[in-house]
Order: sequence, then C-alpha cells, then structure tokens
Amino acid sequence: MTRAYNFSAGPATLPEAVLRQAQAEMLDWNGVGASIVELSHRGAEFMAVAARAEADLRALMAIPDDYALLFMSGGATTQQALLALNFASPGQKVDYVVTGHWGKTAIKQVRPYVDVHVAADGEPGGFRDIPARDTWSLSEDAAYVHITANETIHGVEFRDTPQVDNAPLFADFSSSIASEPLDVSKYGLIYAGAQKNLGPVGISVVIVRRELLERAGQPRADIFTYASHAARDSMLNTPPTWNWYLLGLTVKWMLEQGGVAEFARRNAAKAALVYGAIDGSGGFYRNEVAPAVRSRMNIPFFLPDETLTARFVTESKSAGLLALKGHKAVGGLRASLYNALPPEAAQALVDFMRDFQRRNG
Repeated sequence: MTRAYNFSAGPATLPEAVLRQAQAEMLDWNGVGASIVELSHRGAEFMAVAARAEADLRALMAIPDDYALLFMSGGATTQQALLALNFASPGQKVDYVVTGHWGKTAIKQVRPYVDVHVAADGEPGGFRDIPARDTWSLSEDAAYVHITANETIHGVEFRDTPQVDNAPLFADFSSSIASEPLDVSKYGLIYAGAQKNLGPVGISVVIVRRELLERAGQPRADIFTYASHAARDSMLNTPPTWNWYLLGLTVKWMLEQGGVAEFARRNAAKAALVYGAIDGSGGFYRNEVAPAVRSRMNIPFFLPDETLTARFVTESKSAGLLALKGHKAVGGLRASLYNALPPEAAQALVDFMRDFQRRNG
C-alpha cells in the first residue's frame, strides 16, 4: 500500500509509525487479550497509558509543575465556552484579539456569559495581518485576554508571545501546539484540539496555571469544571480512551524524533519551500498574508481564477497530494504542514506546483 501525502487541515495526517503500532496492537494490546479501547479507563493498564501520555507531553512541551494538564473530550470549540464559565464572573469583561475565523468563533462561545471586549480586530484588513500590539485596547479589569495563536483558515500566526499586563493570557493553540519550543509560563491557559499536531480528533488538551483553577467562575455543572477534572486526573467521566492512547503514541514518537526543537526545524523548512514556490511564481500563485505573520502550519494560496483552482485540486489528488482545497470561508487552496507531514511531502507539493504552472501559466 502506498500512502498519499495528506495536507488536510484537520483531522490531519498522523505518523505512519503510530498508525502501524496501533494497527499491530488493535486486537491485543500489550498481551492482555483485548484492545486498549475495550479496557476500563479505571483499570491499571489504561491508567498507566494515561500517566505515560501526560508525562511525555509535559516533557515534550516543558510544562511547569505549577500547571495542570487536562485531557478533555471533544474539540477546542467546547473549551472556548468553558473558559468563560470557569474563569469569569457572570457579565465580567473579557478581552479578545481577533485575527481570523477561529477568533470570531471563540467569541461566539462566550457571548452568552460575559461582556466581550474586542481589544483588536484584523477583519477590516481581511485578516491578512495581526494588529500591532500598541494598537490593542486592553481592559484594566478583564478576566483574561484571549488570542488564537495560529489561524488555521486565514494562515496568520503569532510569531512571538504578546505582552499583556492586566490579565492572564489565554490562547488557542489547536493548529500550532508542539510545533516549536514555547514558554508555557507566559500563558495562563493554553488549549488545543489534538487532531492537527498531537493525535486524533475527539480529544483536547488544556494546560492551565493551577492558581487559576481557584477562581469561582459561573454557576455550572461539575462536568464543566476544570478544577474537578484536574482533581480526578481527567477521569471525572469516561474519557475517549482510544484517542488518548493514540495521542500518547504520537507524543512518544515526537520525543523519539528529537522533540519540538527538531519539529521547529522541519516545519520552518517545509514552510520555506512552499512559500518560496508561491513567491517565486511571478504572481501565478499568491499568498496574501503579511510575511512577518505567515503561518508555518497552514498556507492558504490562490490561483488567477476558479477554473485553474478546480483543476489544481483534481490533478493534485490524482498525483497523491490530498486535501489541498481551501476552506469555504476564503476559497482558493491551502496546504497544512503539521508535525507528522514529512518534509518529502512539501517537496512533492512544490514539484507539482511548478509543473502545474508550467502547463497552465
């Protein structure tokens, strides 16, 4: 079997070594006579898997001891709603910096509970840049400041952690977590859906400074309380055990490959290849994001017309390059270059792009 190169924005490609190990262990995990997905989440076997995944992710990302690490069911959008419920009083002000589609989505999830203040908004410029830090209008009494570290659809990425003084910084890292070294201590909370850089869809990670868990927040069911999940090692209810197991295998693979420093090197090289092909095409391909904030993970790009775009999607799929169609919100094309995508995939894409331009330019 020949696997194609998968440029999907998520669910995204997983390491082949991880898939093969999961395949080999599917019917009989570790000699117990049953699949990992059939074992009790409270049994010693799965508890060991969960503990190993947490220890490995802490090591991979250098997560300090004064931060809780939670493994939560569902995706990042669920976490967006829980931020307000756990960390803001009813009607309290929260600051949001909006740099793309997912920043807008994050606001939708909290509007019923808090007073949302948009401290900066990149939409007037088409989300092609991040508003300069000195233009942000941060509140003095906000419960937290929220950013989207990398915008999967618009291809805009914070290349440095912004300085905020009056409130803890919360960040959605769904599409860039563990893609390069990160100083976790600069954030009050980091959350991410796993299905791009850390594993499969259906599980999220939340990294939160423990002292923030003491906030009263808002009236809510216990199942929506981060502190309760932290107290029960993310097993307040039955977790998505298969997803957690696959996440653990992926993190272990990343450590074996050299950790986030190595993936930062690979990701920078992959992005440089693709942006180089775009910028060197003489305008046949174009990326509209300001170069200083171009995403390494998600590269949207455009052709001169929709006919060529449709042809590119069809022909690239036939060439074994999957999921290059752009998101419906912006159209065009998009290449997602997550950790598990090998460097050879970026080279294959660039080779195809140049050949396509030769034939259609």
